[in-house]
Amino acid sequence: MSQQAVEKIEQRFTELGLKTDKAIWDNGEELIGLAQQVEQNDVYLARRVMQRARNLNPKNEKINKELARLTNKINSKAKQTQTSKSTEQHVKPNIKQSAIAKLNNKRGLYLLTKPWFVLLVVPFVLFAFYQLVLAAPRYESRAQLIIQQPDGMSTMDPSMALLSGLGVGGSSTADSEIAKAYIHSQDMLNYLQQHSNLKAHYQQHGDIFTGLSSDASSEDLLNYYIDHTTIEIDEDSGVLKILAQGFTPEFANNLTKIIVSRAEWYINSIGHQLAEAQLQFIRLEHAKVEQRLRDAQKNILAFQQKNNLLDPEAEGLALQQITYGLEGQIATKSAQLKGLRSTMTDRAPQVVMLEAELNALKTQLELERERLSQQGSEPTNTTTNNRAVSQVLAQFSDLKIELELALKGYTASEVSLDKARIEAYRQLKYLVVVETATLPQDNKYPNSLYNILLFAVLQLMLFGIGKIILATAKELR
Repeated sequence: MSQQAVEKIEQRFTELGLKTDKAIWDNGEELIGLAQQVEQNDVYLARRVMQRARNLNPKNEKINKELARLTNKINSKAKQTQTSKSTEQHVKPNIKQSAIAKLNNKRGLYLLTKPWFVLLVVPFVLFAFYQLVLAAPRYESRAQLIIQQPDGMSTMDPSMALLSGLGVGGSSTADSEIAKAYIHSQDMLNYLQQHSNLKAHYQQHGDIFTGLSSDASSEDLLNYYIDHTTIEIDEDSGVLKILAQGFTPEFANNLTKIIVSRAEWYINSIGHQLAEAQLQFIRLEHAKVEQRLRDAQKNILAFQQKNNLLDPEAEGLALQQITYGLEGQIATKSAQLKGLRSTMTDRAPQVVMLEAELNALKTQLELERERLSQQGSEPTNTTTNNRAVSQVLAQFSDLKIELELALKGYTASEVSLDKARIEAYRQLKYLVVVETATLPQDNKYPNSLYNILLFAVLQLMLFGIGKIILATAKELR
């Protein structure tokens, strides 16, 4: 017997002594009965009790016989054990393997009954197998864009603004949000479906959990597309990052290229539509001003043709000069007539001739004054279409003022139209590609190690919470 076995027997013997009444423990005769009780479960402990009884009463024959019996029983048991071991060494290997297999089966069935094995080990193994073997790899292609607009001097020609490089305006976050909304819209999805057959790729290449179902609706396809196309906007720089996923590197790269191309078309189209709407309004107003100028020019031309006058103002000035000339001649002739009458009679030929000239000048002066003021009640051939020159001049002045106002309005409208063109150009937005679509080499999803560790942590948390709940329920009972 080994030293360790002896120590264990002594330990049990000590414990038995503490439990037994002292009167029995110190009486050899009583210890015989105690040994017989212990013998059924532990023969070694029974012999140790009898050894104490012999130490208390060494000459008691009954105690010595009982001790000898227990010793023989222990020796016989030891021989049987050695014989059993010798027999087991000669058993055939297949019998031993069969026993081991049965034992393993029993252990397996035993494990299956354990909650921790069913709730922790089995799900963990299945999830790890899916992540490492069954999960379809997903590749991610990246492209970076920025939306810019010219912001040069408002008076500079658009082509000169580009060549001079005067300030390319910063991108607005609102423009990037508009581009993001369009990329995730149904219109973009329809365009991608036409040019890349997006739905078929998602259905054929994905696994049972990550692929698109065969009976997916258009709403399901849109949600799936949004989940696998990430748009990130840098608040500081306004850079728009597009991250598109595919089950093959080539498809992810091609999908990103198509998205960039269509987004560029959309940004340019809305910029041109806005600029065209603004210019259309200015053009309509300019057309009205231009028509007003043409009408004023036509009115003056019709007035000149109606009155047979090239320049009514020059005509009126000429009539005034004629009138002033006649008045000067009349004054001169009147002075000469007075001088002749002071030296000659009224019937003198010089006096009569001078009077006739003076009367003729006065008559002509009256006619010229009628042409200017139309004071006579009856029309004469000295007026222009029965109207005085002063009336013609007044009407012509009105038409001329109207023409001048129309011309000034036309000039101002031309300037406004040019400025509107430049302003519309400055408001145009352009999509600039910062980084072209990349061709991924390694799959980014699924992140197997991260997913497995996260699954294990969640399992342990849920299992621990469940154990706490069950323990609390047992205590409450």
